[in-house]
Amino acid sequence: MASRQHVIAAGEALPDFRATLGEDAVIVGVDEAGRGPLAGDVVAAAVILDAGEPLPGLDDSKKLSERQRESLASQLERTACAFSLGRASPAEIDTLNILKASLLAMQRAGEGLGLSPDLVLVDGHQLPAWHYRSLAVIRGDARVAEISAASILAKVTRDREMVAMHRVWPEYGFETHKGYPTKQHRQALRQFGAC
Repeated sequence: MASRQHVIAAGEALPDFRATLGEDAVIVGVDEAGRGPLAGDVVAAAVILDAGEPLPGLDDSKKLSERQRESLASQLERTACAFSLGRASPAEIDTLNILKASLLAMQRAGEGLGLSPDLVLVDGHQLPAWHYRSLAVIRGDARVAEISAASILAKVTRDREMVAMHRVWPEYGFETHKGYPTKQHRQALRQFGAC
């Protein structure tokens, strides 16, 4: 778990990281999607944005419509300086627990960038097991552009995977609920069992 000095609370003002680290600093945002569903991987993204080209509309992926997320993800895939995806499988979730699996997916995404950033900003209360200079930012997906970008890429990637799962197992309705425990999903589980 991150020690207190590595966590920025929800109401705490965010420092100007670029003023402290320099305009050319490599700042990575990391977030995950898929901690609540009953099906599919937990997917994390690590993103480095072009500080000179801000992308309007970035926000917590949960606050955006599917159309907005898809549009922003498409722009991010073209304009981000770099991004990487990481995941933890349902088997890893069952073995580790969802929190540890989420942190593992984040670790994989961060390490997938293949570089040593100046700072990694992670959404939430805890940090993955890595040696990067890092801060956990509570509600960071709504407060830090890099984390918002990671939130969007992780969510869109996971949602696309659930739509692909729907093509294999249409009786579960993954295209609609994306694996979350809706009434429809629970009914399908009772009727068909786990896929």
